[in-house]
Parts: sequence; structure tokens; C-alpha cells
Amino acid sequence: MKQLHPATSQAIARIFDRLDYASLGPIYCDEGGEAFWEERRGPCQELGTRLALVLLGRLAPKGRSLFVGAGVAEIPVLVGETMELQREVVACNLRAPEVALLNQACTGMPFSFTAQDARAAMGEFDHVWMVSVLNDPECFPELSALSSGRANPVTFDPSAFTRERAAVAALAAGCLDKLARPGLVTTSVEEIPWVTDWCDQRGVPYMVEDEDYPTALVGDPVCFIRLTG
Repeated sequence: MKQLHPATSQAIARIFDRLDYASLGPIYCDEGGEAFWEERRGPCQELGTRLALVLLGRLAPKGRSLFVGAGVAEIPVLVGETMELQREVVACNLRAPEVALLNQACTGMPFSFTAQDARAAMGEFDHVWMVSVLNDPECFPELSALSSGRANPVTFDPSAFTRERAAVAALAAGCLDKLARPGLVTTSVEEIPWVTDWCDQRGVPYMVEDEDYPTALVGDPVCFIRLTG
């Protein structure tokens, strides 16, 4: 497999060294944030770098990528796209405290994180990254429980699920409507139905790649969906 340029690898390592894990802990975990990052920091950097390499072979230089809910796990990919392919990236994250910490660690890089809804991003993109956003248990607890097989039939709230499903469909559509064709979607395996449903409703041909790739933070593997027309 092709390797990243030494400067790219060094930039990724430098950012991970700069991150304030003590402050990130409460953002990612209700309890045990320090232990969480002690365990996940290395795998997050390593698996993220591997995924960046895989993605670089699927993207054209000087294109544009929209990252929905970008955080620590996306850092290697953002660095890879901007430094290796000179692409423009729009990295959106609604958690303002995390955005501040990420930008502090990424000082000097050709990208920054922004605390905005990804649907507000301007222009067209040839790549949308939407990983573990549409099934986020914090934002969509009933939908997440159902899609992952954890729903309790005694306590499951169908009314809340209906509201969450509408919100997720609107979020997916608002981001995917910005995708040029042909284009690429990076998403988790669990979120594939949302992307394919959007394509089916609009008559957009697509192809879900067979292979998927592990992640360090949520455990839900990542895959690629090509929109061909």
C-alpha cells in the first residue's frame, strides 16, 4: 500500500501530541474520559491514518470534501486530504468546546474545524464524510437502539423514534444534496440504508463497496458508497 509522505505523517503525529485529552475526556465520555483516551489515542491515530491512505486512492486532487460531525477520529483523513491532494475540506462539528480544542491542536494546518451545521456549508462537494452521525446514540437514542439491535420492546418509544427518523432523514438529505455526481460518500456500515434510501428516492445510481474498514472510537466499520450518475 502507498505510504503517506513523511511530512504528512509527522503532521498527524504532532496534532495528536498537541491534543488536550484531559479536556476532551468529558466531551467524549460521561465518566472515565482519561482512561478512554489513554486506551484509544494510539488506535485512533493508527486506524485513522490507514483509512486516510485508503481514501486518498479514491479521491481526486483539488476537490472538496464535506465532513459531518468531524472530531478527533477524522484528523488523519483531514490532514491527508489537504496535504497529499491539496483538497479543500469543510469540517463541521456542532460541539463548540470540542471545535476550540481541535483547532488549537491543528494550528498551522491548511484546514480548521467549524461549529456549524453541515447543511449550512456552501457550494458543492465531490465527497461527503458522514460517519457515526446518523446513528448517534446521544442525539438519536431510540433510532440508534433500534438500528443496532439494542431496542428494548418494553421501553421503546415509537413516537420519539418517528421524530428522530424524520430528523435524521432531513440531516442526511441536507448534506447529500450538496454532493456532486459522480461522487463519494464515506459512512459507517450501520448508516448505509440512509444513503441508499436518499439515492433511491432521487433515482441516483450507486455502488456500495464490499470491503469495510475498522474504526477506533465507535467500533462501527467504515465503508464507501460511490454515486455514479
